[in-house]
Amino acid sequence: MKGIVDRFEGEYAVVELQDGKMVNINKKRLPLGVEEGMVIQISENITINIDETSKRRKEIEKLTEDLWEN
Repeated sequence: MKGIVDRFEGEYAVVELQDGKMVNINKKRLPLGVEEGMVIQISENITINIDETSKRRKEIEKLTEDLWEN
């Protein structure tokens, strides 16, 4: 299952799952270097989905560029 790290609150990462549900995951379970906005793959182990994270960041950059063009 995929999720997007929404934010960090204390010892937890608040993660939005594919179905829109929000879950708290203890930071100790996350790989080093996880940041807000990153896409993670959740199974027995949690890994960073580098390709999806990169794709998502590019899409967000494009959206913000379009916002400021006039």
